Amino acid sequence: MENLLALISENLQLIYVLVLAVFVGVEVISKVPQVLHTPLMSGSNALSGVVIIGSILVMGKTDADNYLALALGFLAVVLATLNVVGGFAVTDRMLDMFRKKKK
Repeated sequence: MENLLALISENLQLIYVLVLAVFVGVEVISKVPQVLHTPLMSGSNALSGVVIIGSILVMGKTDADNYLALALGFLAVVLATLNVVGGFAVTDRMLDMFRKKKK
């Protein structure tokens, strides 16, 4: 418990930035019109691709006995991959709406 408190006190400014970024992100996304959500999903796919690559690189440099870091890295890879696949599915459905139907 003392280690956790020391970690928090050492990184207090980073925690403040994270909390403010979450609030700003929620406000910005909530103000976006419905029409723009699909293009934003495409941008989110690009960011998730970066998260996948970063997670794989971090997991590759982690010690084999650090199970927490490996588990969090694996979870990051899985969730980012699900986000990319879901984003491509949504984008594909949106683009199908604009294609002319073949007779």
